[in-house]
Amino acid sequence: MVMNATQTKKMTLPRLKSLKIAQEKIAMLTCYDACFSSLLNQAGVDVLLVGDSLGMVLSGFNSTLPVTLQQMVYHTQCVAAGNSNALIIADMPFGSYQESPEQAYRNACQLMAAGAHMVKLEGDNWMSKTVEFLHHRDIAVCAHLGLKPQSVHAVGGYKLQGNTAEEAQKLSQTAHALEQAGAQLILFEMIPSALAHNLTQMLKVPTIGIGAGPHCDGQVLVMHDMLNIYSGKKPKFVKNFMDGQPSIAAAIASYVQAVKNNTFPTQEHSF
Repeated sequence: MVMNATQTKKMTLPRLKSLKIAQEKIAMLTCYDACFSSLLNQAGVDVLLVGDSLGMVLSGFNSTLPVTLQQMVYHTQCVAAGNSNALIIADMPFGSYQESPEQAYRNACQLMAAGAHMVKLEGDNWMSKTVEFLHHRDIAVCAHLGLKPQSVHAVGGYKLQGNTAEEAQKLSQTAHALEQAGAQLILFEMIPSALAHNLTQMLKVPTIGIGAGPHCDGQVLVMHDMLNIYSGKKPKFVKNFMDGQPSIAAAIASYVQAVKNNTFPTQEHSF
């Protein structure tokens, strides 16, 4: 199994930024329990995302919307229990932060107490005040832009975002505003590769892509997708890393190596 040096030293936000500066790729995967948390650490995964995607891959929902804060707290505790060196990001579920910065702070505190090092929020310019509120209270924020699964009904499905000049400009302005507000990581989902490239060059904070091409500072996939064990429809940007591998551990190590070597994603996984 390929081992990565990042597993021997704790991953921190300053280290993530140093990886961006050094142009070394960041490997992230979703994780929902202690067993896989330990396994992903051994494989050298830099960042574990306790995603509200658990609603689909664990609970069988058809979207992330039914996931509760209590579920996110529980799974964050589980992931933290098995973690040794990775940075843990926990999703704030639908309805847990949109009302006000104060609401977001109360609920983010629960996730941080459960073991998260950072919380992730989906949103546009309206989220700037919330990001700033959390930042000034020492809660690290990852902003999620592009396709936002919690807004799936508002945008009419899981489809490419930022593919017109107007949408691209708006996304660029939003990313800059959220960085200025204090976001320390920005995740782009399902946007054109060229746009993600421009945004990654523009921003000082690291960028993570999922369906955003090869030019982001790091990549993330839903673990159940890349292991080919989720029975639902898989997006274009997913690759089956279990193919040809003797074990789950080897598949995860293969993913880390592919991200680090910049051999994943390729053009076939990009828009």
